[in-house]
Amino acid sequence: MLILPAIDFRGRQCVRLRQGDYARETVFGDDPAAVAQRWVSQGAKYLHLVDLDGAKQGRPSNGASIRRILGAASVPCQLGGGLRTEAHVAEVLVWGLDRVVVGTQALKDPAWFEKICQHYPGKIVLGIDAKEGRVATDAWLEVSGCTAVDLARRWEAWPLAAIVYTDISRDGMLEGPNFEAIAELAAQVRVPVIASGGVSTLDDVRRLATLCLAGCIVGRALYEGRLELPATIAAAAT
Repeated sequence: MLILPAIDFRGRQCVRLRQGDYARETVFGDDPAAVAQRWVSQGAKYLHLVDLDGAKQGRPSNGASIRRILGAASVPCQLGGGLRTEAHVAEVLVWGLDRVVVGTQALKDPAWFEKICQHYPGKIVLGIDAKEGRVATDAWLEVSGCTAVDLARRWEAWPLAAIVYTDISRDGMLEGPNFEAIAELAAQVRVPVIASGGVSTLDDVRRLATLCLAGCIVGRALYEGRLELPATIAAAAT
């Protein structure tokens, strides 16, 4: 199971939110590119980037910060946050990203999302953010009536690179992942699943590794020193 350190940023600051709440933000640094270099030096093979301004504004933001991260990192990166049009996707891929994460617009316009998947095969990750099993959109500000599993199954036949599943009730809370929901999703779809949200111990990582997941995104626990990246990578391989 691949471990993807998360780099969430607003402007030039590296931050983490609790449960996706912009009012509950912790700043962990003012140089996201330096953070990227740190994780790579500790063994990261892939980075998960989130443009929080873009997610809230509905368009790519912080392009300069993203390009600095890509220039500093020597590993592939994926980006989520505010990608709502084909022009947005094309713009950020040109910067050198390996793939992009699309969430809100996929739910709002399935025909558009299918077109994007077909146009960029293997480059699009479906981001499913859920609260109590229901998909959340618009930077987690709105909760739809669609279940996470139904959404994933609807589009699993398309050439998706992966699905990132985030339980926003766990995200940034260091209370452990929603193992049951993640296991259910992974069992229901053929697309590789990446878990996100709540990972805080090596036991969490080991348990996720038993679910045959493609990867696990780790954020706050790394920034607060509850997890060390080399040990986390080793736990994912056991």
